[in-house]
Order: sequence, then structure tokens, then C-alpha cells
Amino acid sequence: MIPRVHILDSIRTALGRAPVVVITGPRQCGKTTLARELLSSDSVNYFDLEDPTSLARLEEPMTALGPLEGLVVIDEVQRRPDLFPVLRVLVDRQPSPARFLILGSASGELERQSSESLAGRVERLDIAGFTLDEVGASHLETLWLRGGLPRAFLASSEVDSMAWRDQFIQTLLERDLPQWGVRVSATALRRLWTVIAHYHGQTWNAAEAARALDVSQPTVRGYLDMLTDARVVRQLQPHFANLKKRQVKSPKVYVRDSGLLHGLLGIGEPKALLEHPKVGASWEGFAIEQVIATEPHDDAAFWATHQGAEIDLVLYRDGALFGVECKRTDAPKITPSIRVALEDLGLERIAVVYPGTKRYRLSDRVEAVPLQGIAGRPGELFGPIDPSGRTR
Repeated sequence: MIPRVHILDSIRTALGRAPVVVITGPRQCGKTTLARELLSSDSVNYFDLEDPTSLARLEEPMTALGPLEGLVVIDEVQRRPDLFPVLRVLVDRQPSPARFLILGSASGELERQSSESLAGRVERLDIAGFTLDEVGASHLETLWLRGGLPRAFLASSEVDSMAWRDQFIQTLLERDLPQWGVRVSATALRRLWTVIAHYHGQTWNAAEAARALDVSQPTVRGYLDMLTDARVVRQLQPHFANLKKRQVKSPKVYVRDSGLLHGLLGIGEPKALLEHPKVGASWEGFAIEQVIATEPHDDAAFWATHQGAEIDLVLYRDGALFGVECKRTDAPKITPSIRVALEDLGLERIAVVYPGTKRYRLSDRVEAVPLQGIAGRPGELFGPIDPSGRTR
């Protein structure tokens, strides 16, 4: 059992602020396990909508939910979207005797439903699999290869982990997405997901992907959005600055979980990963996901120009911009792109995240930061630097 203290604290804090908290994330990322740490599944206040008994209890939702007090958990809520108007009535009672923790996987549709019915009453938390902060820096290589989905990471062998990820992909495409209302063949989505894996870390070219799949560009965009809503693909949007330079306007795409990326690419062993042509892009995406998961920010984007300048990640925080470059190299250096980004975007700091062990300053606003160094230190990626070059 790997403790997920930070996420549990975030859930408790959200429940103290809002009468309804919605937790979204990909299937099998640990949402149910987290909820059961807050409320036993044996409690009368716990509803698992994959359990026929819970479904039967909710045939009359006002009768079932109205008398309950304290924390109420409803898992797999996307199976009963009609519950959202009922929840609005219940939480508007004064005083309201209950707080509701809602879990769901189909996050795009779930966000729309909860926003429409529970506007001003709901707080949403998006979670993923294990992070480096949770498993510890000593497990970095395993986390990168297998990904953070708990059963893949905790499998007894690389073969078992790979088999579980293959089954995850098949189940998501053949069972879960159709249950969420997606009317697209599993074969077509598998082909697109594999194309995305080969585009991992690159600017998305819808026209090229449409030609490869022999479908229209709007169809490809719709498929891409479905996988994004399922929280298995990230579309990292471009940042625009008020510059005369031509800036890239298309998103970059990533398979969010590195283990699923490796499953789609047929990479099951450490040696195969290190020898694969996508090893650099894989490490970049893995590092980006770790930074986004642990570093406080209001929004995240990337920045690139058609002249070749690029910064992997631009984080908005407290009205300022911070840059992150992810380099799988032993000794990071300041590149022309970093200099251009500092000047053109007015970045407060740039952290060059790399797989080494030593944190050191490259210039007054640029630091080399080991990826393993952010484990257990959320929010310290851009720590203040004193004149000696040491992070305080």
C-alpha cells in the first residue's frame, strides 16, 4: 500500500470548502482506494454504481440519499447522470447534513454534467496514477517504465505489468468508452492511440494523422478529444506571447501515463526502452507529468516559434510565468531556446529537469534540477537561489 498523503489532504480540504467534490481520472488510477480511506465501503453512505445492490438502493435517489449525514461517496457516477439534479436539491438544504464525494472516469462528460447541475456548489480534483513524490526517488526507473497506474506499477514482474497494461487498453476501448456513450469502434481508437504514441512529445498534425487513418480531420479531432476526456492523452496547448515572431498554434500531444505509452509502442523491458528511438520523448513526457502533478500552478502550456525556439512547459503561477525544460542528458546547458524564452516571455525562472543527482545554477535565472529531487518536495522546483548558487 503506497500512501497518497498529498491527494488525501487535498480531498479533505476540498470537502471542507464545497458540499460536493468530484474526483476524476483515468480508470484504475486509485480513485476508489482513496475514497475507501475516507469511508468504508461497508458503510450505508457508500454507493458503488458497479454494484447491483447500490444501483437498486438508488432506484429512488431522494429516499436513499436524503436521510444520510456526514460523508457520502458515490463511485462510478457516470452510470447515473440523473443523480446530479438530485444532489443539487440535497446540498441546497439549510443546513446541509451531508457532504458528497463523487468519483468518475469519463471526466469530460462528468465535468459538463456537474457544471450544469451543481454550478457554485462543486469542487473538482483531477488525479492520475502514482507520482514520483509518492513512490520515492529510488523507484524512478520502475515508475518511468511501468507508469503510475497502481496495478501496473506494483506488478510482480515486467511481463505481468505489460500484460496488465495491454488488458487496460483493451478494456478501456472495448468496454468503458462504449459505456460512456462513445460510438466509435475500438479498432479505430486503438489505431489513433498508437499514432498518438508515435507523435508523443510532438506538435499534433491533424491532417497527417487523418491521412494515416483514412478519415477526415474533424473525425480525428473528435477521436483525440475522446481520449483526452478519458484522461489517457494530454493535449498541451501553446502559449501565445505578444511578439512579432510566428508562434506555433497547434497543441503538443502526450500519452499521459508512460507505462501506457510503452505498452502502445511494445516496450516491456528496461533495455528495450533505452534502445528505442522514442526514449527521449518518453522521458520528456514522463518528466512533464511529474512536474505538473507536483508543482503548484494555475495553468500549463508549451511555447514554440517557427524559427525553432521552444520551451517544453510554461507554468502560470501567481501572475508570473515559469519555464521548464526536460533534458535527458548528464550535464544540461543553457541552449539558444532558453535564452530566447527568457527574453521573449519574461520568465521568472527556468528549471532544466534532468536525470542526474545534483542541483546547480546555470545562470541567475536558470537551474539544473534533478527529476528525483522533486520527489517529496512539492512546490520547490523554482526555489529561491542565493548568491552562492545554492537553493534555499
